[in-house]
Amino acid sequence: MPEARETAVYTHGHHESVLRSHSWRTAENSAAYLLGVLKPHMRILDVGCGPGTITADLAGLVPAGHVTGLDREPGILERARAVAAERGLANTDFAVGDVHALDFPDDTFCVVHAHQVLQHVGDPVRALREMRRVTRPGGFVAVRDSDYAAMTWYPPSPGMDDWLGLYRRVARANGGEPDAGRRLRSWALAAGFTDVTATSATWTFSTPGERAWWSGLWADRTVASAYAERAVDGGHATRERLRAVAEAWREWGARDDGWFAVLHGEVLCREEA
Repeated sequence: MPEARETAVYTHGHHESVLRSHSWRTAENSAAYLLGVLKPHMRILDVGCGPGTITADLAGLVPAGHVTGLDREPGILERARAVAAERGLANTDFAVGDVHALDFPDDTFCVVHAHQVLQHVGDPVRALREMRRVTRPGGFVAVRDSDYAAMTWYPPSPGMDDWLGLYRRVARANGGEPDAGRRLRSWALAAGFTDVTATSATWTFSTPGERAWWSGLWADRTVASAYAERAVDGGHATRERLRAVAEAWREWGARDDGWFAVLHGEVLCREEA
């Protein structure tokens, strides 16, 4: 197989504030556009599986099939294995790998899925070509990514405006594309897919509990995660500026009229039979 060619740096890292968000994700809230095509016998590859909550959900939906969770970080796969074990799943396994050079033969999987992955990779078209290569004829490649420029909130907050501009600069400096959601269809076509269904969906945070959770994890991530280190080390922000952004998040989260929406682009690509 070709050597991995990842050139981007993962912006978020695996700080507790990041895993707090990733572990909340389910197949229902993060892959609903895919669920209608799943069959009990399918073999699935979950690229960038992180702590494995979506992976485990998918495994539960294909009881006669199998799900392989793939991630570049060996440590996070221990968390994913623990999630699968806690649920008593016998149809999962996990592997370290790079989506730019998947260590699987052609036509291995019925479905190849990636959630919030392409925004962080150096060559999303190459990644999609690799995902397509390991998908069986008649199978599906399913990809979902947020689009930071399309995120919106109320009430207005100069500090959160600063957060959005800063995050997008840091992500691009790391080699990624934070506004990936709007680009997925274009990338899929460039990767050679001809049967592409493009949709969108949102996460919305508006109740007191939702606001506290969302604002808290982003406030913590802004000052304590790998993202914070990369923002400072790259000359994009000072520690003082990051603390001000974190405080803006907490102030927004405490507002009774607070509302935040995260737009996601989605593509379901069918490989020709």
